[in-house]
Amino acid sequence: MAQTEIVAEVQIIDEGDHEEILQMVNGFRVLPGNPAPLGATWDGMGVNFALFSEDATKVELCLFSNPGGDYRGYDHKETRIVLPEYTDHVWHGYVPGVRPGQIYGYRVYGPYRPQEGLRFNPHKVLVDPYAKSIVRTTAWDSSMFGYELNHPDKDLIMDTQDNSKNTPLSAVIENAFSWGTDHPPRTPWHKTVIYETHIKAMSQLCPEIPEGMRGTYAAMASEPVIRYLKKLGVTAVELMPVHHHVNEGHLVDKGLVNFWGYNTLSFFAPDNRFAWDKGPLSEVYEFKSMVRALHAAGMEVILDVVYNHTAEGNHMGPTLSFKGIDNRAYYRLTAENPRYYFDFTGCGNTLNVRNPRVLQLIMDSLRYWITEMHVDGFRFDLASALARTFYDVDRLGAFFDIIHQDPVISQVKLIAEPWDLGAGGYQVGNFPVLWTEWNGRYRDSMRKFWAGQGEPLSQVASRLSGSRDLYEHTGRRPHASINFITCHDGFTLNDLVSYNSKHNEANLEGNNDGANDNHSWNCGAEGPTDDARIKALRGRQRRNMLATLFFSLGVPMITCGDEVCASQDGNNNSYCQDNELTWRQLWELTPEQENLLKFTRKLIEIRKTENVLQRRRFFHGDRSRFSGLKDILWKHPDGRAMEDREWDDPNCRSLLLVMEGSSIDEMGEDGRRVIGNTLCILINADYKDVAFELPKHPKGQKPYLMLFNTADEEIPQMDKFYRGGDRVTLMDHSMMVLALKASINYSNRKFSIAMPSST
Repeated sequence: MAQTEIVAEVQIIDEGDHEEILQMVNGFRVLPGNPAPLGATWDGMGVNFALFSEDATKVELCLFSNPGGDYRGYDHKETRIVLPEYTDHVWHGYVPGVRPGQIYGYRVYGPYRPQEGLRFNPHKVLVDPYAKSIVRTTAWDSSMFGYELNHPDKDLIMDTQDNSKNTPLSAVIENAFSWGTDHPPRTPWHKTVIYETHIKAMSQLCPEIPEGMRGTYAAMASEPVIRYLKKLGVTAVELMPVHHHVNEGHLVDKGLVNFWGYNTLSFFAPDNRFAWDKGPLSEVYEFKSMVRALHAAGMEVILDVVYNHTAEGNHMGPTLSFKGIDNRAYYRLTAENPRYYFDFTGCGNTLNVRNPRVLQLIMDSLRYWITEMHVDGFRFDLASALARTFYDVDRLGAFFDIIHQDPVISQVKLIAEPWDLGAGGYQVGNFPVLWTEWNGRYRDSMRKFWAGQGEPLSQVASRLSGSRDLYEHTGRRPHASINFITCHDGFTLNDLVSYNSKHNEANLEGNNDGANDNHSWNCGAEGPTDDARIKALRGRQRRNMLATLFFSLGVPMITCGDEVCASQDGNNNSYCQDNELTWRQLWELTPEQENLLKFTRKLIEIRKTENVLQRRRFFHGDRSRFSGLKDILWKHPDGRAMEDREWDDPNCRSLLLVMEGSSIDEMGEDGRRVIGNTLCILINADYKDVAFELPKHPKGQKPYLMLFNTADEEIPQMDKFYRGGDRVTLMDHSMMVLALKASINYSNRKFSIAMPSST
């Protein structure tokens, strides 16, 4: 590589009462610039470069000539410029004439003493932590490590190989974009339906999208994808990580990749693997265009973000950015031996949110994605790691304090994955106000209940009614519970009812990765089967869990593909599979898949129509001050009230509940009292058929309209009526929902219910 060694020429110009110092470096005029904002900021005339490093002794800005293509494969010119100023631990300088598209990195000087937590190595070009664009991926070789890879003293010996041909490089961007009339949908939490998906998995198999566009931001914004999402009825897409990530070297060596992307390198740059146009800065434009298109369709965009760790791993990991810029500031190191890292994430390191500059990095990143990229919310991966002060998780910690007082971040949707891998990390129900949580207890309870694994009805009832026991004591409402049966991590819904054990052999880790306790049940055979009885039972179980999800109080989240029986062949940790195992076939469906898709659409439609499922307050079992009726009733199948012993009897697997639509006692946006249909939900998770007696309504003998029965493979015509007092027999492992009101609207059809002469 052609490299220019810099000797700065300093010219002092006397203008009377002051001196202006100009550094001329290989034709570049270098001015002092400003310590804020951090990163590379173009002002129309040049670029201000600012990099935080408390312990560094010198910082060189490295400007690279545009190498084109994949930015690799031949010599390219590197111009090094010593940043001239150091203010408040920030190295900075302004270079006139530099424009968007300029490729750059940093070489940071300082001591290499790993035993003290210092890992400076000027032989390594480093990614700017505030880079808005990354122009190439990592090419793994020994130069990507700050230490001599094969030395017997391991990471204690500094490596002197230059890595500039292999390392990711940063690029200067401009923020200008024609947003037009774009505005956030701002769907209220109680009306939100979340669809968790992956940019590539969503569109890779869509035949209506040009082959080269599939799997990109542009594909996510395409008419076929948006049409699919709108017809499904979801209100928000929760995108798996789009921050620029790194494929771990050990995966690349096996011919695998980190498909999920939970290995972040840059918290500001959209991942360029999802760009249709592979030119520099294209991923920024395409991401914004995607958000604009989804907003125009009425859908919010929520990002799954990974601020708990980075792609640099532990003390044996590579030096790509933070580790070589200021290791002691960015990472939590063990006090007794700072050579080593605290690992609450299972990924080798944990970001040091106790450091004000690291907190600033996270907050600046969040604001950037809100203000410049127009996203509507965030799901925080392993959020408990962000709340740790010293060892314990502190829900009143600085991380939460800063978010709560921030006028931008506090106004978007905030979702926590409320656990990490450290001691005391499981914090479901313990996050503060403003936060919602992936309710892991909901997932586990519903899985165990339908699988016949002894989950007591007391737990099932708590989860169905919004998990009041978890969230009300912190001042939160039912929407604090993000209800889900499956997510990207674990079995798909189809595999949950088809496998008792994980089958992760394709990950090439000897089937040792992934969770062993999945609360799954294969219904009688492991994997695919031709047994008609087992296939029918699996179909009911899929419908049971989807129906349970959408008829529970809280915010439902469905995972892409569950609505069409997607399978990963029993792989419950598909993070490294970029192939048809994880690509979702949403477009060319079998009759079985088509039926489940129609069923899911109907569930979402009912969910969005029924006010009683969109309550903003918890059920309490109290009588309404308006209707005089209890807001919720729990019944034994024979019609009597449940006895105390039955709530915790694992052999009790059937339940009837009534959500009273006239007892919502809330005010709508129009100032009127909210009134909805009354729903009667019959649940039979037993291994035998069970007869239910329908309750008589206290306000008169009105008929019940059956909305669906999960024993039916196809959507009913909604013309079947029952009276209070009728006995209805539910098939084993099935669920029925009935509605009670004078008129019910679905799919723009009005069903005027008259008293039938017979049932």
